Amino acid sequence: MTQTSRQKIRVCAVSYLNTVPLVWGMLHGGQQGLFDLFFRIPAECADLVASGQADIGIIPCFELVRNTYGVVPRVGIASRGPVRSILLISKIPAAEIRTLAADSSSRSSVALARILLAEKFGASPEVTRHDPQLEKMLIEADAALVIGDPALRLDPATLPFRVYDLGQEWTEFTGLPMVYAVWAGPEAFITPEVSLAFQESCRYGLERLEEIAIAESPARGISVQLGLSYLQRNLICELDGDCMRGLETYLAYTRKLQEADSRASVKI
Repeated sequence: MTQTSRQKIRVCAVSYLNTVPLVWGMLHGGQQGLFDLFFRIPAECADLVASGQADIGIIPCFELVRNTYGVVPRVGIASRGPVRSILLISKIPAAEIRTLAADSSSRSSVALARILLAEKFGASPEVTRHDPQLEKMLIEADAALVIGDPALRLDPATLPFRVYDLGQEWTEFTGLPMVYAVWAGPEAFITPEVSLAFQESCRYGLERLEEIAIAESPARGISVQLGLSYLQRNLICELDGDCMRGLETYLAYTRKLQEADSRASVKI
């Protein structure tokens, strides 16, 4: 593989279970050793690419509005219907939410929650950032947004609150898949050869989802059964035309949200 002036392209991946299929080939398959691979939470991944400390990252799609990046085609993190790992948990009906405690690790999910609350339920809550500790979040706010592995460790069926799966809410609202993240970075790094390696790593992972669930779920505090069900039924890692239409729809709503925030001097 042709490299830049550095020995290896630096790749920042998200540390949640949803990213593991994308990098399984880089960890265990034919793409092993091709990249300098490391892991962070979504917002940190985005910041490292923006600052030049990573060359390519699994970037929350919110960042595509704020930055001009090249994008690796046909792979990412999406859902068509319930995603299970992005939960809005509320003490009151969604339309009545006035304060939202949001997991501080992903700006995309915060934007998604705000879009759906405004466009589907007519609510415009004040958002504050918190560590993903549900009990503390709900002491301070009407509702909590919990994402990633912390959301998977919750059992929505046993919570004494209203639980809104934002993947399901998005697809019901738009009729489209929701794309949460894509591999992106400066155009110079997104070569056809690099893109092929990322796509092949993903394909390697998708062919080994049971192996991934067994290897990764217990250490994350998730049952193997739940981990496998999540990987097989909730996530989409190969993006088709419907996914790209869903992405464009999300970006359009995000631009609208940013314009409103700019007028009100609000930061997401």
